[in-house]
Amino acid sequence: MLEELTIRNYALIDSISLSFRSGFNVLSGETGAGKSIIVGSLGFLMGGKAETDMIRSGSEEASVCALVSVGKGNAEAAEWLRSRDINCDEDTILIRRTIRSSGRGSIFIQETPVTRGDLSAFMSLLFDLHGQHDHESLLRKENHRRYLDRFAGIEEEVIAYSKNFIELSEKRRALEASFSSQKDRETRLELLRYAVDEIAAAKIRGGEIRDLENEAQLLSDFEKLANNAAAAADSLFDGEESVLSLARRARSALDGAVSIDSSLAVLQKRLEDMYYEAEDIAGEFRAYRDGLRFDPQRQEAIDERLALLYKLKKKYGETEDAILAYREQAEGEIEALASTGENREKLKAEIAALEKETAAKAQAIRRKRTAAAAALAEAITAVLKRLGMPAARFSPSVIPKTREDGAQAFVCGPWGAEDIEFLISANSGEPLKDLSRVASGGELSRVMLAIKSVLSGGEGGDSIETLVFDEIDAGIGGEVALAVGEYLEKIGERLQIFCVTHLASIAVRAANHFKVEKRTEGGRTFTGVGPLSAEGRRKEIARMLAGDSGGAALAHADDLILKYGKRGS
Repeated sequence: MLEELTIRNYALIDSISLSFRSGFNVLSGETGAGKSIIVGSLGFLMGGKAETDMIRSGSEEASVCALVSVGKGNAEAAEWLRSRDINCDEDTILIRRTIRSSGRGSIFIQETPVTRGDLSAFMSLLFDLHGQHDHESLLRKENHRRYLDRFAGIEEEVIAYSKNFIELSEKRRALEASFSSQKDRETRLELLRYAVDEIAAAKIRGGEIRDLENEAQLLSDFEKLANNAAAAADSLFDGEESVLSLARRARSALDGAVSIDSSLAVLQKRLEDMYYEAEDIAGEFRAYRDGLRFDPQRQEAIDERLALLYKLKKKYGETEDAILAYREQAEGEIEALASTGENREKLKAEIAALEKETAAKAQAIRRKRTAAAAALAEAITAVLKRLGMPAARFSPSVIPKTREDGAQAFVCGPWGAEDIEFLISANSGEPLKDLSRVASGGELSRVMLAIKSVLSGGEGGDSIETLVFDEIDAGIGGEVALAVGEYLEKIGERLQIFCVTHLASIAVRAANHFKVEKRTEGGRTFTGVGPLSAEGRRKEIARMLAGDSGGAALAHADDLILKYGKRGS
């Protein structure tokens, strides 16, 4: 439900803020006052095309902002918000859209930026705007099926069928793929088996490449290593001036010095420690030097092993673990591909069972749709007669689907085995035609009014909470206008209705009456709108009746309000 609407710098509107209530709301005013601007701003907020010429002259930006409550029964809207992590504060949502003179704009739902497509999708779950063809959901044939199913009370049944159909389609595609890709599968199996055998034969271990690379580096630098080892040995223990020979002489001399000066005992101890450490190092290094051997065969074996491992890395993974993981994955795929024949037979059995189940559900849905179509046709035709279309005939067409070659067969689609389309004949002698060929916006609006009236009488009704009707009173008057007002009032008992009208007999039924006015100040024109008090409403009804608010017009207005304005403010 629309609770608050703020419009700034939009067309002739400078700045207005309005609060709305539930029920039947009317907007009236003189011709040219700007009623269409209000409807246009709502269309803009619902995702309509943004044009820079809608920005008020002298301004850089136009904006429309709305506070909307989302009813607890509107599961689709709640799910839409939840799937996008948009929080709904106490069931209210702030929606804001702007358009700048540069042509750029912004759209926010709460604090989340969204696209125009997102805005249109979300608002279509809350609002229906009728009267301008680019926003008439009634013209979209996919909605005809939804309306009929809602009237028949089979929405959940159709959703269950649709899940069956999707599962059946997926399994059919899988079966088709299993046959069409037999050659590819055999080629794939051959490649996978070769890979598994190649990796298994290599007997790879983790960290092997790093260890072999280190050993290969050592062998390639063996001569340099041997020379350095010989030089180190000479310095440590082989040479006349080696570390050990010098340490022995120093140790002997220091022993003699300690016998003279005992204070040198600390240095003597440190020298002894150093000597023993040097002797230990010399011993370990001697063993290392004596163990150095150059093995050209080992170098060749390492080079061959690394070449193999590098080839496997290039084909199957960057590390030994990745190569082994590829082997494990390939073995799993081989198992899956090898069991294709068994899977194919299983798929065939599942498809046969699903086909039987899907067909049974589709046939049950067709029976219910056919029965509901007749009842809906009768109910809506009756309402249309009261809404000034006495010769109208309304008929939901339930046509069985056919094969592409035109042959008769029981053909199922995502939502059933038939195509649904609403047809209407507005005049006697005229054939039934699709709704898009109904020229009159007023007629189309009355068809929607009839549908909403019938649907709102059902249990649960429509999830859309707000209807906006423009041009609904085009070409009508008298008793027909009274009937239109009565039906709007009736729908307003469960939905929020906005209706732009110039007929007093419709406006008098409203629970809330707003007047749109145009004024000129300082050489500039402004459009404003605001709620009417009881007295203001009385004068506006009089103006709508007689073009003025004289005594006779006021008396007529009083009679009309007394008789029909039970819910008037």
